[in-house]
Amino acid sequence: MDKKLGFKDFLNKDVQEALNLQQRMKKSRQMKKYASRIKLGRDKAARRTADPKRLKRRAQKQARNMIAKKLAKADYSSLSFARKQDIERRMEKLKPRIDRIAKKLLPKMRKLEQERKRGKANASLDKANTKND
Repeated sequence: MDKKLGFKDFLNKDVQEALNLQQRMKKSRQMKKYASRIKLGRDKAARRTADPKRLKRRAQKQARNMIAKKLAKADYSSLSFARKQDIERRMEKLKPRIDRIAKKLLPKMRKLEQERKRGKANASLDKANTKND
């Protein structure tokens, strides 16, 4: 690496291939180093209201999860890696359907976000939707 990466560059860097053991150890040390900054950023983001782009991303994720659940006909998380790959490949073909479902889910996402900001207990999004969107 000839250029030193900034913190945002570090987080947004695209992953090209699987890491070997040395690279994994190095990445582990880097993430430990940045853990407190990441936590502060996560806390700050949780206090802000989600912008339309983020709400759209949440709706997309929810729609993908709904389609994956239908295609899997079982608990998606318990499937083998090969089976998950197969479902992902099939979902690529269903992109227009996922987009339509996401568009219909947007008002629900907005409502849930408003409830979350008001501090209501029943504003429950799936943890997967809010974790890394």
